[in-house]
Amino acid sequence: MRGFGLDVHRDFCEVAVAEGGTIRSAGRIATRVDSLALFAQSLVASDVVALEATTGADKIVSLLQAHGIRVVVANTRKLKSISEAKAKTDRLDARTLARLLVSGLLDEVWTPDERTRTLRRLTNRRERIVRARTRAKNEAHGVLARNLCDRPPVTDAFGKAGRRWLARLQLPVDERLTLDGCLRQVDFLDGEISALDSEIAKAALAWPEVLRLMTVPGVNVQTAATFMASVGDIGRFSSPRKLVSYLGLDPRVRQSGSGPARHGRISKAGASEARHMLGEVAWKVMQTPGPLRAFFERVRARRGPQVAATATARKLTVLFWHLLTREEDYAFARPAMTRNKIRRLELLAGAPAQKGRKGIAGGKSKAVFDAERELSRQAEAAYRRLVNDWHASGPPKPGAGATPGRASRGPSKGIAARQTP
Repeated sequence: MRGFGLDVHRDFCEVAVAEGGTIRSAGRIATRVDSLALFAQSLVASDVVALEATTGADKIVSLLQAHGIRVVVANTRKLKSISEAKAKTDRLDARTLARLLVSGLLDEVWTPDERTRTLRRLTNRRERIVRARTRAKNEAHGVLARNLCDRPPVTDAFGKAGRRWLARLQLPVDERLTLDGCLRQVDFLDGEISALDSEIAKAALAWPEVLRLMTVPGVNVQTAATFMASVGDIGRFSSPRKLVSYLGLDPRVRQSGSGPARHGRISKAGASEARHMLGEVAWKVMQTPGPLRAFFERVRARRGPQVAATATARKLTVLFWHLLTREEDYAFARPAMTRNKIRRLELLAGAPAQKGRKGIAGGKSKAVFDAERELSRQAEAAYRRLVNDWHASGPPKPGAGATPGRASRGPSKGIAARQTP
């Protein structure tokens, strides 16, 4: 087996080859589709190529894999032999990659397929545009604050009624120019978001896992799509704890010797987009009757709202893992609400409107909506009774679902984390 190390740059890739116990430099190739395709054709099926996770790495991986070449993408955070080397050049970095590859010391990261990459690009761009729109709206509110204007008399200052109110304000010339410019930016960004929403809706309708996650009340297509774009194949995670760690929702633990384990804040490692989206959903499920709201309120009573939101985000991650691995919809789903979500997706994807046709959405009947809401309240009450009975029965006994000294059960006293007496 020959191992190739590629140090990728914007215009070229430095190549090194490890073969027969020796490592040599093999020159440079242009970072272009034609040059990389020609390089791939010069390789054989037993060759392996290693490169760092960087801009353009996904495209290079897809080009090489199309020719049947195995590619290893290295985790840049664990390449201290490159980042902390005393002598650091492109040629030396490529040779280091080739040496670590053939010795089996490279920490490989998962590379998503093309469908996941496409959805990831769409969701990431939408998040950036939403942030830009928020900045423009904040700047407009800053104009009102600087000129001591009253608060907008409407809920949405950027809606039709709000625009009419903003147009009647008496402002200096420079402030009026700033406010009108912000409104134009908001209009332009709204159009960009609508175009992205249409593409995301098309991808979601063809992705059963995204639709399954939407059966959870409070989870919309943006949350489900962002989660699947970050996670990809759920089969990569053998347990929900590993998925929680992948998204950075696991607490930091410090423990040494026989001292107690100290638990800190969450690690925040991994995909920040999915973690932020789950945090937003945690606040949304608090407004929807069901077991998740009861869980949020139970944690909030003991630890406060911020900790409760983080704990609910972790609970949602565990729930998503079970739904996807078991291929089951949410047990406390509200079918009418789910059908409305899917119908909105179809309309965003370009499906023709069918106003007046009964059953096309399935959730506009107030009686059906109220009945499902009452069932959710009953499920929430059942969860509260379960928790109360659990507390009334006293602390859990060994072997009854809790391991003594487990790190997730709070600070351990006198024993090491994850150890049994």
